[in-house]
Amino acid sequence: MLTRRDFVAGLVAAPFLGLLRPARAQDGPRAKRLLIFSSPNGTIHRHWRPEAAAGAETRDFRFPTGSILEPLAPWKDRLVVVDGLNFLTGNNHEGGQAAMLTNGGGAGTPTRGMSVDQFLARRIGAEDRFPSLEFGVLTDLWGANIQTRISYSGAGELVHPDADPRRAFERMFGDLTGGPTEAARLKALRQSVLDLGRAELADLHQRVGRGEQIKLEAHLESLRSVEQSLFSDLTCDAPDAPDPLGKDDNDNAPALLSAQMRLAVTALACGMTRVASVQFSHTVSPVVFSWAGNAEGHHSLSHASDAQVEQVNAFVDAERWVAGQFGALLDLLKQTPDPAGDGTLLDSTLVLWAKEMGDSRAHVCEAVPFVLAGAVDGGRYLRANGESHARLLVSVCRLLGVEVDTFGDPTTSVGGLAGLA
Repeated sequence: MLTRRDFVAGLVAAPFLGLLRPARAQDGPRAKRLLIFSSPNGTIHRHWRPEAAAGAETRDFRFPTGSILEPLAPWKDRLVVVDGLNFLTGNNHEGGQAAMLTNGGGAGTPTRGMSVDQFLARRIGAEDRFPSLEFGVLTDLWGANIQTRISYSGAGELVHPDADPRRAFERMFGDLTGGPTEAARLKALRQSVLDLGRAELADLHQRVGRGEQIKLEAHLESLRSVEQSLFSDLTCDAPDAPDPLGKDDNDNAPALLSAQMRLAVTALACGMTRVASVQFSHTVSPVVFSWAGNAEGHHSLSHASDAQVEQVNAFVDAERWVAGQFGALLDLLKQTPDPAGDGTLLDSTLVLWAKEMGDSRAHVCEAVPFVLAGAVDGGRYLRANGESHARLLVSVCRLLGVEVDTFGDPTTSVGGLAGLA
């Protein structure tokens, strides 16, 4: 059994969490929340690209019949499809996964190696019960490493998605499901443990050198974050718990993704967080889209040459299924009222579908596809023509009211993406 002293010792020995709370942005954001959806293994551009009029920006575009994005046709007026962005700080599978939301950059850069979700969580979500929530689907089979994680709390500091919807539900609503008496008992018990931890860390702070004091200050701040997650009041009742599912079972992927998307939307609607992500699998993913008629692993299919027509068609079928799931996520947001009483969650949430590669057959991070939806001026196709994707990350920050000029490695670009913020 874990004692209170063991708990405190674990906090002192834990890695530096980097949860120092920043000031809130003062500018009024166009979006109130950020929801990131990711899927792996790049694309085949001729099956992904819309048919569109010439120009860097156009509203005259369509999704061809049978194309990867065709399932999103009903959402066309709410989408910004972004083509032609290059990763300048990472290439191939691993490099692309690491750069996708960070644009590289170490601890000495303005964003300190953080991914855009974690950077924004510290600015718009510092006072929330959860500064951010990360939901995964088939993200645990290969453990925690650069290939399987998309979020970073600092340079090289992985943030781990919860791949079990039941466990995520318990974290979000566990106190409520035991009734008010049990919730009060747990609150008192946890408060006493946190008070002990805070007191002992503060005492230790006076007896160590400045280097260790900085780490302890971060731990004290992390205690505050834990306290918020345990004791903040909810603005909604607990929904029904997800069905128990084997989180590592390939064929459970559709049900797992549906459950995780619902939990992410519920977390936003309940005011638990303003930053969430839903990560479907990971780069080099071996998942088999059997429910989409595939019999071969997704990673293998993603490298099929044009001559391998059957495999290319299977890859397109899998990617069309993912596009349909992104549409289902948008539908969930549209069906959910904004807790502030103005419109729906889709109206006030910036949704970003991100990938880690461009042409998967070439193993390059050039012309990496992105799709934005929700709280953005939709109905547009943007051609970035080789610009750094850092510009997109800057625009995401600005759309949420956080003014930055660079993101990640500041030498790659300055400013946002033309046509966004």
